[in-house]
Amino acid sequence: MSIKIDAKNLIKIYGENTTHALELLNNGFSRSDILSRTGKTVGVTGVNFEIKEGEIFVFIGLSGSGKSTVLRCINGLLKPTRGSVCVDGTHIEKMREKDLLRFRGEKMGMVFQHFAILQNRTILDNVAFGLELNGVSRVERTRKAMGAIETVGLTAWHNRYPNELSGGMLQRVGLARALVMDTDILLMDEPFSALDALIRGDMQQELLRLQENIKKTIIFVTHDLDEALRIGNRIAVMRDGAIEQVGSAEDILLHPVNGYVSKFLHSVNVSKILTAGNIASKTADIILETESPIVAGNKMKIYHTDYLFVLNRERKVRGIVNREDITQLIEQGRQDLTRGLKKADTIEITTSIHDIYPVLRKIKNALAVVDERGVFRGKITLRSFVSSLAERSSG
Repeated sequence: MSIKIDAKNLIKIYGENTTHALELLNNGFSRSDILSRTGKTVGVTGVNFEIKEGEIFVFIGLSGSGKSTVLRCINGLLKPTRGSVCVDGTHIEKMREKDLLRFRGEKMGMVFQHFAILQNRTILDNVAFGLELNGVSRVERTRKAMGAIETVGLTAWHNRYPNELSGGMLQRVGLARALVMDTDILLMDEPFSALDALIRGDMQQELLRLQENIKKTIIFVTHDLDEALRIGNRIAVMRDGAIEQVGSAEDILLHPVNGYVSKFLHSVNVSKILTAGNIASKTADIILETESPIVAGNKMKIYHTDYLFVLNRERKVRGIVNREDITQLIEQGRQDLTRGLKKADTIEITTSIHDIYPVLRKIKNALAVVDERGVFRGKITLRSFVSSLAERSSG
């Protein structure tokens, strides 16, 4: 994927006459020191990041960590004190206000925590409001607004008024209002935080469903770690105006770069985030279907195992053989290993480990982990499963 947004050494210090504060920042002074010495608030301390086209990139951090400041620098609502933000190769910080307004309208849609729905307008007219401001004809804006309303599942409500809708439905209106502008980028600042937990989960799932079709570049700001891990293709963990770590949910959960990130992750239920692929162990307990029972028996002795997964030449799982069947084949002088073949228990590599344990409890040997093409990627035993969870919990 190509780079859609590229930020380099992005610094934002609020207020006028920031030269002294910037000098202190460059000399390694903390945000609190700079505030006490100069009275200036440092929002962002020099961050670098790249956001790929078509991904959901999540900024997460505690209140005051700088995540919303970064978002406002991306869309030009805030001008960086130093550094740059490029969107499709255009430097946002260098644009004149008139050009920035046009660029923002063409490139970026915004979805906020507070819906800002106009109470005296129908849902259709609320969604079409931005198009109306842009001078789009009534017929055309109605057509486009109805398309956006259908996308978020509110067709039957298009003639209702905001006071007739629930909080979750109003958030869908806000999303439709951004979608109708047909911009490449969606900026979402804590859009679901005002909703209760059940509706928030539904909206997260709805966003993921929509993204499969709309393929926008989405920059999402949240303080909710579970939300970030659930929806983000990549996540930037922020603290005190700096980015501590950028990576996928798996990267951050499995390889936190420092104590702060580890502590930040402490309350996460890893069993709902990690997958079979994360805990599958590479194994020598495999044999090709073209090999003989004698070779299989020798492998079992060498690797101290009572079974082997049988693979074809494409490394797809054909089945499993155990020691008793192999011994019987050898005694009978059989050369065809597949005569002792039994069905192997398999699980897809993307299965969450939350869903693996019930399967493991019912099987005798191990689970073969396979990818979407059925290719063998490793195995999971009950012992390795428990050990993996224990290791991550202690971490």
